[in-house]
Amino acid sequence: MESPLHQFEIKTFLPLSLFGHDISITNATVFMMLSVGLIMVFFIMAFRKKSMFPSKLQALAEMSVNFIQNMMHENIGSEGKKFLPFILSLFMLIFVGNLLGMLPFSYTFTSQIIATFTLAAIVFILVTLIGFARHGVHFLKYFLPEGTPVLLAPLLIVIELISYLSRPISLSIRLFANMMAGHTMLKVFAMFTISLGVYGFSTIAAIILLIGFEFLVAFLQAYVFSVLTCLYLKDALHMH
Repeated sequence: MESPLHQFEIKTFLPLSLFGHDISITNATVFMMLSVGLIMVFFIMAFRKKSMFPSKLQALAEMSVNFIQNMMHENIGSEGKKFLPFILSLFMLIFVGNLLGMLPFSYTFTSQIIATFTLAAIVFILVTLIGFARHGVHFLKYFLPEGTPVLLAPLLIVIELISYLSRPISLSIRLFANMMAGHTMLKVFAMFTISLGVYGFSTIAAIILLIGFEFLVAFLQAYVFSVLTCLYLKDALHMH
């Protein structure tokens, strides 16, 4: 029986190279593009014929937008409106990617650290650029809050700097580890059920419970990633 980690292997579908760099189309690439395509189709279909009496699809799309909008208002304030497209896209990409990974014979690209770190790095770079664009050089004061005793300043600057630089690492590892651990545990239980043969029905209830839990985790991890991004944006806009 194959290893539970076999499901996370990268498989090349179309070998490609550009200036000596490998840009092959893999299973991770396919499901990333599929996630983006599904999100685009969803919103295009939902808002193609807007109505005062929305269809179920339009109502679902509006509910998604309102959900993210309310989350941003709570964590950033009124200034967060301009970042709605970015946060909404980020949330939907992670959420749909997580959901697609629950389908049989599919691939969870959010279980790859390189994918989650890329998303986290984009957030980190954007937040840093916004901080400097809004405050200029004064953004560096973020690493030394006002009122800090002079003797503690060197230590506090180092602590704040390490904390700030660790953001993309913590963001990416949280998402990657949760998705990988959940799928691995689900595969282990499934293998155990198969090995029991006719007695495997005794563990079916546990597998169903795990599947339901994984759907919840798929949403929560997208939500947590988005909330933390909002908090980082708030820090960039208002500092301490």
